[in-house]
Amino acid sequence: MNKFFSQWIKVNRESLQPAEDLAARRKIKLYLVGGALRDIALKKSKLNPDFDFCLKSGAINFARQLAAEIKGGFVVLDKEHGCARVVKKSLGKIVTLDFSDFRGKTLEEDLLYRDFTINSMAVLLSDILNGAGFDKALIDPYGGRSDLEKKSIRLVHKKSFDDDPLRIMRAFSLSAVFGFKIDRKVYAQISLKKNKLRSVSFERIRDELFKIFSSPQGYEIIAGLDKYNILKLIFPELKKMKRNKPPSFSRLNVWAHTMLTFKNTESLIRKFGLDPVIGGYLATEISSGRRRAELLKLAALLHDVGKPQTFRLNKGKVQFHGHERLGAALAGAIAVRLKLSNEETRLLKRVVFLHLRPGYLATNSALTAKARFRFFRDSGEEAGAVLILALADERSTKGYLLLDKIRRKYEKLIPRLLRDYFVKLKEVPAARLVDGNDIMKRFGLSPSPLIGKVLKELEELRAIKRIKTKKDAFKAAEGIIKNA
Repeated sequence: MNKFFSQWIKVNRESLQPAEDLAARRKIKLYLVGGALRDIALKKSKLNPDFDFCLKSGAINFARQLAAEIKGGFVVLDKEHGCARVVKKSLGKIVTLDFSDFRGKTLEEDLLYRDFTINSMAVLLSDILNGAGFDKALIDPYGGRSDLEKKSIRLVHKKSFDDDPLRIMRAFSLSAVFGFKIDRKVYAQISLKKNKLRSVSFERIRDELFKIFSSPQGYEIIAGLDKYNILKLIFPELKKMKRNKPPSFSRLNVWAHTMLTFKNTESLIRKFGLDPVIGGYLATEISSGRRRAELLKLAALLHDVGKPQTFRLNKGKVQFHGHERLGAALAGAIAVRLKLSNEETRLLKRVVFLHLRPGYLATNSALTAKARFRFFRDSGEEAGAVLILALADERSTKGYLLLDKIRRKYEKLIPRLLRDYFVKLKEVPAARLVDGNDIMKRFGLSPSPLIGKVLKELEELRAIKRIKTKKDAFKAAEGIIKNA
């Protein structure tokens, strides 16, 4: 611990020292609390660290002055409770420093109002910056260090969820991130107070949810959220999926199938993630630190959300015609509710909408160049995500005669298409044989949607080797324009 802690101080001194210097000038005792100390005890470090501080009073003014001195960003988080944030960008990393007033008369009372024991520890900042060891400096009135060793998530007090209902989600996200067990008394409080989550903003819930998705073992946590009826508070759309059961007992109901698909998606992400190229693709940040793999897990959870409203029985056969289109629309609405970015929303909708397409390819007697081209064209950058979800979906489906017949073919086709996609990514796109100006000049046309249609069809014809030269392109364009 001493070696790790010494290195931690060395790495973070530049971020912490200005706050201590200001505290010393103002003769204030400034305490570092919460997650940073938990991470030190676990010997974990962050690329973009965040630090929580508390002081007896005046936190907002303190943070405002510090922000001015270090030329950082400043924002008031909670005027009523005296909480503010300072953000400083330096050498490619972002450091976040949050300051809050004591919630109580003493430090011990302040720690009592925090969420879990593992986050209810403190050190006097001056002590650790002036050479005191971590163990000697640690203030731990509620047994947080012991619970870290036990890998246990335990409440500091019974009213913790009343103070901030988001802590219900945080219990699950901490369990996901650190692999800790949630104490049975915490579960008891979750059962009693879960409905308080309705008062929490979706942005805050989203952030905890994506921490769960970031875990390689998120399935167990999602299953826990489902068991305690929290998922349906976040996603009311899922309730109908639980009621939607096919008449055959040989098939999973829609919700059980969805959970199994989520589990298999997570398993495939772990497996394919071992490949450097596919792993890099899945780890790509889409927006605000959220990665493609995490959004793919959300897509797995929502891929059949359109089934309940499209359920039909036709001559004893279960049908869900159009569920992928409705599902994409519902997934888009959920993305907006969670305040996901436009790019994340497009990704989610595209993956949900196209998750059946690889299955259609597998049902064909042969994979034609045209069908292959159109799949990659329509799925774009999300082809890899669509293929992984499709494979997970197939492995989670039972009792469908057609799928049972093509299952072996499906299992061979998807990995092959995945390989093709990542080979294709390395290729430098060939210059067009003709462009829009060429088409307008040759056929005396004005700018219109027709030009885009012609170029799109020419791109397809070239991909399937039906045209190879500029002359071929003009001849094909003539036919397309005549038939438009």
